[in-house]
Amino acid sequence: MTVESTAARTPRRSTTSGGKRASAKKAAPKKSTEPQLVQLLTPEGKRVKNAEYDSYVADITADDMRALYRDMVLTRRFDAEATSLQRQGELGLWASLLGQEAAQIGSGRATREDDYVFPTYREHGVAWCRGVDPTNLLGMFRGVNHGGWDPNTNNFHLYTIVIGSQTLHATGYAMGVAKDGADSAVIAYFGDGASSQGDVAEAFTFSAVYNAPVVFFCQNNQWAISEPTEKQTRVPLYQRAQGFGFPGVRVDGNDVLAVLAVTKWALERARTGEGPALIEAFTYRMGAHTTSDDPTKYRRDEEREAWEAKDPILRLRTYLEAEGHADEGFFAELEAESEALGKRVREVVRAMPDPDLMSIFENAYADGHALVDEERAQFAAYQASFADEGGK
Repeated sequence: MTVESTAARTPRRSTTSGGKRASAKKAAPKKSTEPQLVQLLTPEGKRVKNAEYDSYVADITADDMRALYRDMVLTRRFDAEATSLQRQGELGLWASLLGQEAAQIGSGRATREDDYVFPTYREHGVAWCRGVDPTNLLGMFRGVNHGGWDPNTNNFHLYTIVIGSQTLHATGYAMGVAKDGADSAVIAYFGDGASSQGDVAEAFTFSAVYNAPVVFFCQNNQWAISEPTEKQTRVPLYQRAQGFGFPGVRVDGNDVLAVLAVTKWALERARTGEGPALIEAFTYRMGAHTTSDDPTKYRRDEEREAWEAKDPILRLRTYLEAEGHADEGFFAELEAESEALGKRVREVVRAMPDPDLMSIFENAYADGHALVDEERAQFAAYQASFADEGGK
């Protein structure tokens, strides 16, 4: 399947021989309800050809496909453990990625080590691809740190809670990359809800005007908490790119191979000075927006069940089995690895120490500040007062 062109279209007016408009009573052709998108693996696990994007995955081997499957399975297991831990009172909140594994693993594996990633707060699969220990993602949700990893170690920025603001951060960073003359690229993740934020529009404007090497990756899971996408836009989200002067592509977000190919294309053109691109990964949030949400209040069971049939992990497993690329030994070994990961996540989270309360005064100013020093001393005295009272 091929992507719909983002080129502007000028509607033609039908006229009669007398120059009058044709009758408006003629029935308009029915529009397909199925979105046009780039797809390389069908929901049934069948490989389909695509003249535009096949070349970007031409070197993918059976080992690579098994590795993508492993990434998705382990990411889903980690996510499930985090959800369970929140339900058990070990985390304050959790934003699940259930159903979005292909969008995240496919795009994450398309990045190079020197590329820089700006996530939101749901990109657990991308973090996995960037080499961030998954247990480090849980400290913020447990309330013991502000992220738990050094962004510059893995070129993976800290999670951003403010909706859409990371697209501006990514654009500014990409402009700096261009000025430095580097051939790396930047990728910014956001959701369909964030696409309505002014920060995203500003990022589109600046990146286009300055030809910044940034890829905007929108995971359209179709629900901005309880708000469906059609309440935010009358056209597919990827078409917004044309208004800013750069290309947009809609890809099957449950097809890890197609996401990998499209993201490679976008990152390569960014690295070679062709500027920004927008990728809309059309997928579905299988679970709640966060563990504080109840999706049964606004979504039908039939909708969820229809998307379960398009499960990204089941899709790739079907392909691997049909092609003879994986046997029961592979799946059994992966299941054991998944169990070990789940156990480690539970043990690490429950052993996380309480934070150093004085750390809130660190990194406020690069060279220190007298007012911060004064506040630190006052807070230390306040904390010490509790110890004094306990000793009496």
